[in-house]
Amino acid sequence: MEFKRLPKHIGIIPDGNRRWAQARGLDKKDGYRFGIEPGFQLYQMCLELGIEEITFYGFTKDNTKRPSEQTKEFRKACVESVMGLAEKDGELLIVGDKESKLFPEELKPFTKRTKFGKGGIKINFLVNYGWEWDICKGCKEGDSSKMQKHIQSSDISRIDLIIRWGGRRRLSGFLPVQSVYADFYVIDDLWPDFKKEQFYDALKWYEHQDITLGG
Repeated sequence: MEFKRLPKHIGIIPDGNRRWAQARGLDKKDGYRFGIEPGFQLYQMCLELGIEEITFYGFTKDNTKRPSEQTKEFRKACVESVMGLAEKDGELLIVGDKESKLFPEELKPFTKRTKFGKGGIKINFLVNYGWEWDICKGCKEGDSSKMQKHIQSSDISRIDLIIRWGGRRRLSGFLPVQSVYADFYVIDDLWPDFKKEQFYDALKWYEHQDITLGG
């Protein structure tokens, strides 16, 4: 596929794992493990296209209110996803409240950006992330022009395109500072039903958006 213009930074909201499982007669918790492989496929596509940065939504602090059998499974899925990415080329960063008991211990070493293989593409993973937790430190600085330097996710750049699977038309607290001028594309199919064509369609749509950043 060839594109006239590609986003530098893409945000991914991989929603619909629980609904996918229920539709197949499985427990809600079983859906998370089917969401791992699509993430690897999407990473490979971004690598081949030359995308500079990609951010995956893992789980939020609000998600941890779900039943324990579900929180156990999505934490496990996040660990497996991150460890798989750590075997590839990229610069990996985990952003989330690592002081919480629900933050996977295995992921704490990656809360500082870590280079793997040849490096290159920046891969961010939001784990036990909360938008209030993220911007609270920046707000205390009292200077909005400098806020992004002080938020918890300061090492993540402005997002150009956010793609959400699962049909929901909401950001769900996804990096509010970096998302202020992002274009938002929704795919009705559930995340475990990921297909390459869905991603290509989103990029084709982005080509025709008027990028002015308010100017």
